[in-house]
Amino acid sequence: MHEEPILFVAGLRSLYLQALHPLAVAAVVQNSDYKSDPWGRLVRTSQYVATTIYGTTAQAEAAGRRVRALHARLRGTDPSTGAAFRVDEPDLLRWVHVAEIESFVSTARRAGVPLSAADIDTYYAEQRRAAALVGLDPATVPGNAAEVSEYYARVRPELGMTKAGAETFLFLSHPPLPWRLGLTPVRLAYMGVAATAFSLLPPWARRMYGALGLPLADVSADVSVRGLRLLLSALPKRYRSGPIHKGAMERAARARQAADLVAS
Repeated sequence: MHEEPILFVAGLRSLYLQALHPLAVAAVVQNSDYKSDPWGRLVRTSQYVATTIYGTTAQAEAAGRRVRALHARLRGTDPSTGAAFRVDEPDLLRWVHVAEIESFVSTARRAGVPLSAADIDTYYAEQRRAAALVGLDPATVPGNAAEVSEYYARVRPELGMTKAGAETFLFLSHPPLPWRLGLTPVRLAYMGVAATAFSLLPPWARRMYGALGLPLADVSADVSVRGLRLLLSALPKRYRSGPIHKGAMERAARARQAADLVAS
């Protein structure tokens, strides 16, 4: 599934979704350089995901240790109460994890990637290992589609629009583009991708943003993301992000194995 270029839309969808958690978005806004270096942060996040999917076990565990060490140093302030909180609190880590992997699965399925119910449950169960890397107890992480739905129903009362969430929404929808790509055609293309990512949110999430959560919007989103997947699939392989990450990690794994052989 992670070879599918359409998953970059899933990544954007997950950010829109994650921003609805008041403490999670506060932690990002108060500790991250995403506004000054959004594309650098995107690359680092993509590299981390690629490492956990395509890297060796040793590489994935090393990446997890780095993330845990970084999170352990960070603190946030609840904008509503002024109370301090740790960024690595399990509830926050769990929210980010579930929003990400559910976005991957949901976007892939709605884009036309052939995933059975058993495939989806297997993916959720496998991703508990990724949850453990950031410090979560895998037993506390949803491991199938039914548990993910139950988790969303349980956490929804905690979600809502905040000032930080609104600012994040505006930034995600209209970020500065890198490499002097802020030209009108590129900007319009990005806005189309962002609109597709937002439209793929669950209806309840769109309503929290003040948008309509109508079934017709879901149908339109499905048509849009399927068309985008077809377009991306037609591009030369070197321009598809998924296989690029896979190839990079496979080369890194071979290099590590070669270094180990030399050392031995």
